[in-house]
Amino acid sequence: MPFAAMHRSLGLVAERANSGIAEVAYQGHPNPMGSMLIVVAVVGAVALTERSTEHLPFAIAALLCNAALLLIFVADFDRAILLSGIVAITIAGASTVKFDHSALKLTISDLPLVFAGTVPFLVLQYPRVMLGVLVSIVLFVAASIAVLLYAAGPPMSLALRLLLFNVAVIGFAAAAATKDAIAPSRLALTQRRSFYSTFMASLVDRVCWRQFGGLALSDIANEPLPLKEATPARSDASPDIIIIQHESVFDPRILGLPVEPIVEGLLSPANGQYGRLNVDIFGGGSWQSEFSLLTGLSSASFGSSAYYLFKKGAGRFHSSLPRSLASLGYRTTLISSCRRSFLSYDRFYSSIGIHERVFIEDLPPPFDARRFEATNSDAIFLEAVIDAHTKSVINHPAPHFLYVLTNFNHGPHDRQLVPAGQFEKERTFAAASLPDAGYAEYYTRLVETASTWQKLKRRLANRFPGRPMLIVHYGDHQPVLTGRIAHRLKCRGDARDAFTTFYAIEALNMSRTPFGSGRGPDLDIAFLGTVALQHAGLPLDPVFSTRASLLDDCREAYFGSGSERKRQFHRTLVDLGLIDLVPNVPRAR
Repeated sequence: MPFAAMHRSLGLVAERANSGIAEVAYQGHPNPMGSMLIVVAVVGAVALTERSTEHLPFAIAALLCNAALLLIFVADFDRAILLSGIVAITIAGASTVKFDHSALKLTISDLPLVFAGTVPFLVLQYPRVMLGVLVSIVLFVAASIAVLLYAAGPPMSLALRLLLFNVAVIGFAAAAATKDAIAPSRLALTQRRSFYSTFMASLVDRVCWRQFGGLALSDIANEPLPLKEATPARSDASPDIIIIQHESVFDPRILGLPVEPIVEGLLSPANGQYGRLNVDIFGGGSWQSEFSLLTGLSSASFGSSAYYLFKKGAGRFHSSLPRSLASLGYRTTLISSCRRSFLSYDRFYSSIGIHERVFIEDLPPPFDARRFEATNSDAIFLEAVIDAHTKSVINHPAPHFLYVLTNFNHGPHDRQLVPAGQFEKERTFAAASLPDAGYAEYYTRLVETASTWQKLKRRLANRFPGRPMLIVHYGDHQPVLTGRIAHRLKCRGDARDAFTTFYAIEALNMSRTPFGSGRGPDLDIAFLGTVALQHAGLPLDPVFSTRASLLDDCREAYFGSGSERKRQFHRTLVDLGLIDLVPNVPRAR
């Protein structure tokens, strides 16, 4: 009978296990307390890296599972648990480094970034940190070799090792199956705790692995959301729309630091609307903010593919802000502070409807690309941008959409890019507010940007007195230094505060605007393009009209929102062919 056969098999396994245990007992253990102390020390070290008891049972289950796997190869428990502990501490350390520079913990989906040019970028931008990482790798290898050579315990039989491995895998699977393991770890990526357990949870999270194969949405429903009717225009005018992405700029007042009137005029213009902007990134990856603003989608919805959206997503997004404006007769232009060869910028921006794409090597004299790249100064770049825009408006009277990407305030901030003798009073003001050389440099660069913009805004108003213009400023992400500042000032806000920047909307030559001045609502960057269309008084097609209706559902947290209507909206976009997923996401049965 099958049951009898199974019973005999289990009896045979038990008999072999007992013989293995007897063999170990016969060999003896010179110091049984030693193994116990090793286990306590390793578990204690992992508990310290977790900084929380919430996911500690899962972390211990993962630790023991890794130890059981290593036990198959090293044959003794002492070395297996020590090596497992070293691996756990190394993962926690690597995750901490990533968190300090991106405000997100390490997961398995981050590993492809190692081969995507990220490491050379980090070496160039943060040489001291990368030197510390290199030293840590050397220590990891040395510690592992030392354990293998000098920490051997009594050997175990292969049968017992395999049995322990099976038991550990079952225990790990049971721990992973609990409601407090995988999904909560995914949602806690922005919390400074549970570093090891988060990474181990990602190993068994199908959402993380699904992103490797192509382009997949993580927040998509089975049923679509019917699109709303198009929203008619509120005005007969079609103002120029200028959107400027200010690299690594956030509002210092978020951290309780004061600003001077010149900076306040940029971040919260007196005759405009402004507020906090939620973005998907911290410290870098500006193109993810660009993607979200122009497509109205969160880059975070695409998981590990978010970093590759400009490459994987070219030609796959058929509803966008520039496409909508082009359908209304707008001339669409990108002027970027990088070169045409950067990532897949030229191809991606062409695919979403930006007809003219200007990079620094395309800007005419007196602009000098090599001179500009020494500092990426906004005083130089924005001057050239407005010159180019002015010529385009003169030659092409149609309404213009201009998207500007700056790069001045990108970190690191340990080198002075603003020439000595300029804005020294403002640098002194920043240093008095916070004695930190990095923050003083950040603030001084921000002052240069703000003063340059005030000058250029007057030039636009005087050059085109009868031409209405809507200007949107926003920060793509916070610089890395804000993590240090927040720690120094003991700011204990929400974990999402690291993903907060600013937006400001102001109008030129517009007698009536559909928005009031002063503090506006907090927004997610996925909504900023739609809000710009509303403030310009332009009509909204059914897609943008439906997205506008999601504002009350999601407000400042698009990806983080649990709105079912948002998930259904994503299904609608896929079903209509406005998003081509690779492979296409089927409905769940």
